[in-house]
Amino acid sequence: MNKIKIIVLLFCLSGVMACKQKSQQQPTANMQSKAYYTCSMHPQVHENKPGNCPICGMKLIKVESATNTGNNKPGLVKITLTASQMQLAGIQTDTVREQNTGVEKTVSGTVSSNENRTSELSARIGGRIQRLFVKTVGETIAIGQPVYALYSEDLQEVQKEYLLARQQHKVLNNPDVDYRQLISAAEDKLKLLGLSAKQITNLAASGKTSSTINILSTVNGTVTEIAVHEGDYVTEGSPILKTQDLNSLWVEAQLYANEAGKFKVGGVVTLYFPDLGNQAINGKVEFVNPELSDASKVNLVRVSVANTHGLIKPGMLAYIAISSGSKKTLAIPASAILSDGRGDRVWLRNSDGSFSPQAVKTAVGNSSFIPIVAGIKAGDVIVTSGVYLLNSEAIFKNGNDQSTTKN
Repeated sequence: MNKIKIIVLLFCLSGVMACKQKSQQQPTANMQSKAYYTCSMHPQVHENKPGNCPICGMKLIKVESATNTGNNKPGLVKITLTASQMQLAGIQTDTVREQNTGVEKTVSGTVSSNENRTSELSARIGGRIQRLFVKTVGETIAIGQPVYALYSEDLQEVQKEYLLARQQHKVLNNPDVDYRQLISAAEDKLKLLGLSAKQITNLAASGKTSSTINILSTVNGTVTEIAVHEGDYVTEGSPILKTQDLNSLWVEAQLYANEAGKFKVGGVVTLYFPDLGNQAINGKVEFVNPELSDASKVNLVRVSVANTHGLIKPGMLAYIAISSGSKKTLAIPASAILSDGRGDRVWLRNSDGSFSPQAVKTAVGNSSFIPIVAGIKAGDVIVTSGVYLLNSEAIFKNGNDQSTTKN
């Protein structure tokens, strides 16, 4: 009988300990974390391992999310990204504040290359192009990258002069001759003819000249024109290729005099790109033609725009916003709002760096800014670019029934 009582008592104690352990682990179970890889341009792509987007070929970024399934805030979606992931995804944030929501009109323009960022690589000595390492327009090249192999007997003679100066300094050591100056002059001549410091060091170490030398790039950018072919003979100054730095572009528009008068050099304007989902990006007015065109009586206005993520392409259509009225109210950029059958919402950046969706009520604004009636307040930090990527994660986690935070 006593044995039975002891067994029952031990059974009860084990049950109590199991319940206690379960209750201690319960808060952890309320948080579910998942990660996947997606494309900033095509958020519908979801892969379980790193790689490239199957649609556009861009490098996939890792997205980590945590969903709170506890009783306090059921279904609250929180997404956490590292700084590098935010940069790859093109996610930008801004602080909610008063903006001009007055009447606004837009004029069309076209994206073009920034001519101030154009560079040309030319031959520094005559010879024959033995091999081209850059053969396709659109390739990106960097400083120090081999561009072409040049066969040049003249360049080989300059190499001999350099090695001879070094040999004389080592063997003769005549106190009346400044051999160091001779070596330095020969080295400077090699640099002027296109050899890098590393190539000169290798030449000194080997002590052997070569009739064919790889010529390295002295510019960064995207190749826009290639002027030579393998086997071509070039002379000093012959153009080899042209490059364009696409990190900064121009938007050019032809405007009537009354429209161009609203632009001032150095002023900031809002640009919209239909090919990028009408994403709003700020630009700076660089040039306003002081003279009207004789034929059409229009003015040329040129706006520079940063293209850090490479999403804007020359030839794209762009719209430039012109404000014709002033009305200050609490508002957010139109690109920050996601609208569907359930209403409008934005993505808030939380104090811990994560992101959560937030329902908002809006009023009628303009194409740049939308007034906020309820949902967020001045000082809140919201996502202005990359909202579709975050929204795709919310749908992936909770389907179309994703919850939003409530203020």
